[in-house]
Amino acid sequence: MRVVTWNLWWRFGPWQERQKAILAVLRELRPDVVGLQEVWECGGENLAQWLAADLGMHWAWAPSDASDRWQRRIGDPTVEVGNAVLSRWPIVAQEVLRLPAPDELYDGRLALHTRIATPTHEVPFFTVHLTSAIDASAVRVEQVTALAEFVAAHRDGTDFPPVVTGDFNAWPDSDEIRRFGGYKTAPAAPGQVFLDAWEYADPASPWATWDPANGFVGPQSPPARIDYIHVGPPGPGGLGHVRAVRRAGDGPVDGMWPSDHAAVVADLALGPVREGAARAG
Repeated sequence: MRVVTWNLWWRFGPWQERQKAILAVLRELRPDVVGLQEVWECGGENLAQWLAADLGMHWAWAPSDASDRWQRRIGDPTVEVGNAVLSRWPIVAQEVLRLPAPDELYDGRLALHTRIATPTHEVPFFTVHLTSAIDASAVRVEQVTALAEFVAAHRDGTDFPPVVTGDFNAWPDSDEIRRFGGYKTAPAAPGQVFLDAWEYADPASPWATWDPANGFVGPQSPPARIDYIHVGPPGPGGLGHVRAVRRAGDGPVDGMWPSDHAAVVADLALGPVREGAARAG
């Protein structure tokens, strides 16, 4: 099962040209499930819906409840922002968690849960977008605690481990990532741990998902890996085991960078027998 996480940079910059570049990258990747952050909706149009229609995928969308704080940044009061999931297989359930933040930082960050009905197992799949202020690690610790409890409440009823994707706006050695992982410090939810899929990457692979080589980031920013695919420990027969992981969307498409973030792509074991048939579908 090919999983992608990607922050699509809302409607910042040359968004119409970027939209085409985003689609081109996803067409090439042929993902099974995608977690998206900073997805726009405007005038009855939704970026996730548009992508899903072209890719032949199901989709789910959850808007921010504080889009006005984003709208002031581009001067357009009509554009909503939120998280979305695209899936090759039916989405049989969804629920939203509003993430805690103090009033001065609150801009409607959220986690979206979906349950994906693959041919072999149902997959508890989540995508999240944490607060971005560089000095807000303590806030993100509160957010990952709420996120972990949210996952714990929606992970049962299947042997497939939960998959949590998103822009965590945090370095791998930060308190919030360590707490969410739960194996380098006490877990945010008792007994629940997550493996950072990038631990399975080739050590020589380019790793920064926030990269000053990207023209939308700028050379003043240090490179950072702030976008993640987290997976619970493998289920029976190795369900959910990370087979491969890499960056994508990490270069211009016909001269246009798709987003200010690179995507992360991971291939997970879907089932010991039927995976080949499921992937082909």
